[in-house]
Amino acid sequence: MSHQTGIKANDELKKFLGKCRDGKVRIVKISIENEQLTLASHKEVKHSWDKDFDACITPLIEENQPCYLLYRLDSKNSSGYEWLFISWSPDTAPVRQKMLYASTKATLKQEFGTSQIKEELHGTVTSDITLNGYQKHKKAVSAPAPLTTREEELQEIRRTVVHTDISVDSKQQTLSGVAFPLTEAARQAVVDMARGSYDYLQFKINIEEETIHLVTAEKLSIEKLPSKVPADSGRYHLYKFKHTHEGDYMENIVFIYSMPGYNCPIKERMLYSSCKNPLTDTITSLGLEIVKKLEIDSGSELTEEFLYEEIHPTKNLHRPKFAKPKGPPNRGPKRMTKSQNVDN
Repeated sequence: MSHQTGIKANDELKKFLGKCRDGKVRIVKISIENEQLTLASHKEVKHSWDKDFDACITPLIEENQPCYLLYRLDSKNSSGYEWLFISWSPDTAPVRQKMLYASTKATLKQEFGTSQIKEELHGTVTSDITLNGYQKHKKAVSAPAPLTTREEELQEIRRTVVHTDISVDSKQQTLSGVAFPLTEAARQAVVDMARGSYDYLQFKINIEEETIHLVTAEKLSIEKLPSKVPADSGRYHLYKFKHTHEGDYMENIVFIYSMPGYNCPIKERMLYSSCKNPLTDTITSLGLEIVKKLEIDSGSELTEEFLYEEIHPTKNLHRPKFAKPKGPPNRGPKRMTKSQNVDN
C-alpha cells in the first residue's frame, strides 16, 4: 500500500508530468531510485497510438527490473488525453523490488491524476504488454463474467416473470435497477481499494454514454469526507471507515449515495436511484465487501459519530419486559359458563 512506502515523485518528474498534457509525449518510463519516483525515459508521438505501441514500449523494458509506463492514447476526456498505465513487474525480478513497485503504484497514479488514466495493464512477461497482449486484455475485461448457479436461476426468473402487458388487474415485478457498466478505470479503482490502495472513491453517471465513471480515488480522513459531496449533483461514494469498536480496530467499507434534494433534474435523480443497487452488486463482485449502505442529502451529515452509529447501532439491552397489568382487587372468582344444547 502506498502509505507504507512513503515514496513520492521528485521535482523533475512532477514538472515533466505536468508538461505531458500538451500532447507531444507518447510514453513516459518511471522508476524508483533513491526512494523517489524518477523520470527514467520518454518518447514523443510519431504515429497513431497503435502504430507507436510496440516501437515505444518494448525497447524501454528490462528483463529483471520493474518499472511503470504511462502510454498516451489518442482519445480524450474532459481532463485531456487519456492514458494507459502499465505496471511492468517481471517474474525474474527480486521479490522486494516487485513488492516495492506494487505498493507505490497508487502514489504515482495520484501524482499523475487518476482521471486521466483510462485503463491499466499489468505485465510479467513481454508478451503481456505488446499491442497484441493489450488487445487480448481488453477482450478479457469486456467479456461478461460467468454466472453462478444462483445468478442463472435469478436470470431465468426475470425472463419468465417480467411481462410488458400492463393492465389494471395485472401484477408486475419491479426491476431491481438499471445496470450501467463501470469504466475500466473505475473497475480498477475498486480492485485497488480492495487491496488497500485507497480509502475513498467517488463515481458519477455519464448520462449520454450510460456509463459510470471514476471521479477521484485517494486517501482521505473522516474530517475531509463532507467536503467531497457535491451540492449540485448526485454521486456515489465508497469510504473505508477506520475506527475502534469495543477495543477492536476495524476498517469497514461504506457505500454512500448522495443526492442534494431537488436541485438536480428529475432524470438524474431517477438514474442515480435506479443504478445504485446494480452498482453495489458489481462492487461486491470485484472483491470489496460493503458493510453499510447510506443515502444522504448533503455532506454535512457525514460525521464520525454518524458513521459509527450507522455501523454499530446502540442496542437497549436493559429494556424491561412488558408486564401484564394486574386486575382490580376483590374482583371475585372468574365466572364459568356452560354451553347449552338448544333443541330445534
